[in-house]
Amino acid sequence: MQRRDFLKLSSLLIGAGALPAWSREAMASQRPLLTTPILLEPDLHQRIDITAMAGKSLWNNKTVSTWGYNGAYLGPTIKLRRHQPVSLRVYNQLPVETTVHWHGLVVGGEVDGGPQEVIKPGTYREVAFTPDQPAATCWYHPHPHMTSGFQVAKGLAGLLVIEDEPIKTLRIPSQWGVDDIPLVFQDKKLTAEGTDIDYQLDIMHASVGWFGDMMLTNGSQYPQIGLPSGWVRLRLLNGCNARSMNLALSHGKPMYVIASDGGLLAEPVKVEQLPILPGERFEVMIELTDTTPFDLVTLPVTQIGMTLPPFDQPLPVLKILPLRIEGSAELPDKLVTLPSVPSTDGLIRRRVRLSMDAQLDAMGMQQLMQRYGQKAMAGMPMHSMSSMPDKMSDSMQNSHASMPGMASGQMADHNYDFHQGNKINGKAYQNNDISWQSSQGQHEIWEISGEGDMMLHPFHIHGTQYRILSENDQPVPAHRQGWKDTVRVEGGVSQVMVLFPHTADRQSPYMAHCHLLEHEDTGMMMSFTVGKNV
Repeated sequence: MQRRDFLKLSSLLIGAGALPAWSREAMASQRPLLTTPILLEPDLHQRIDITAMAGKSLWNNKTVSTWGYNGAYLGPTIKLRRHQPVSLRVYNQLPVETTVHWHGLVVGGEVDGGPQEVIKPGTYREVAFTPDQPAATCWYHPHPHMTSGFQVAKGLAGLLVIEDEPIKTLRIPSQWGVDDIPLVFQDKKLTAEGTDIDYQLDIMHASVGWFGDMMLTNGSQYPQIGLPSGWVRLRLLNGCNARSMNLALSHGKPMYVIASDGGLLAEPVKVEQLPILPGERFEVMIELTDTTPFDLVTLPVTQIGMTLPPFDQPLPVLKILPLRIEGSAELPDKLVTLPSVPSTDGLIRRRVRLSMDAQLDAMGMQQLMQRYGQKAMAGMPMHSMSSMPDKMSDSMQNSHASMPGMASGQMADHNYDFHQGNKINGKAYQNNDISWQSSQGQHEIWEISGEGDMMLHPFHIHGTQYRILSENDQPVPAHRQGWKDTVRVEGGVSQVMVLFPHTADRQSPYMAHCHLLEHEDTGMMMSFTVGKNV
């Protein structure tokens, strides 16, 4: 059954009184229906066209200027098949340069869509490749250096799903928009007039990331959806610039994680709560056993800057209305056979040290406190200024007094450029600065350290799906032991085992960076190449 037919059927059932009384009342209410992005598949020539464009969205009864792909906000879901060649043509109708990164796809550097692959206004870029990785929920988004956060905040993002033959043998939910539901979460903050996205890259946001005061699910605030009884599948993307989430069901029943960033797990993993970092994807299955409505909620997190209302308490992001329609899907005991993690003996080890300038850290925290108070500190004490030189402390206080709301490009201290305030291995990102060359097809261990920096860093590596060996000095939870492209680093060390099947040269290197986008845009990114193993 197609989604449009399902909605028509729901309307008929409402009219006929076949739904529970609460369902008829809820679906007839003013709460918006969940919008499901259309599936965009290759045409007869194996080509897909998408256009980055400006548009208008309606939030809080105001018309808001937004950006999207093939529409006003977000984009269609691109559907690819393993081993089937495809050509993707991206048109840019925006007034600014952009790029498109295929986040989660394991492709060569020349088609990966990093910051060097610029698409100027009024032009297009076409890439061609053949996907060769397991079925997975990936996504696509802009990746221009220093403006990725702004462009994602404006609405440029979309899902990309890969299908393969093994997943077709499982009886998991697969009817798009009926029992297989994509959910893209983004928090937003609007200007005082409510007609534009209030995005600023200033010292505070370079430190803690940009955050909003409302949450959107597929572009709507707290929408509702009617779902058949039995098992349903939710594809979850945290598309926020900086906000981590912790998802749960309001009635306290469990979710079963069946897939992470790079595809299916070996078996379903039962969880009561599901933390999800910016850029991460998970697929979960939930069972609807009666007709009582419930919510998908995001619980409060202990992340600096992300504890302000309405996120200081469980916040509903989707109302689920179980219908009197029986589904036929099942939750399998086993999903796929994952390859065992190879031995680490003799492997090249690379150290990736993430750091924030002490000045940016202190100034960002002070500005956060001045604007929002202790509540924004997520229960952590204010950073002590006593160990800093008096001159720096005086400079900070003067700068904050004179510039409480700096726009992008301004600096609180004319002697300090916060655009270079976040670093990897002591260096802020520069074009054409290659950190190293990895060998194609060879396993390596990357040790990603956030020691001495208590900020959250969801670290993403292009060109690979890897296995996490340890995460922030802790054992890896079962639902994070599958294929991943993003790992948590928060004051500790995370170890991942990577392998790059494709090459990436100096003209089109891969990126590795913090996926807290304001950290990425202010220097916490590095480029590396992958060469043939000779």
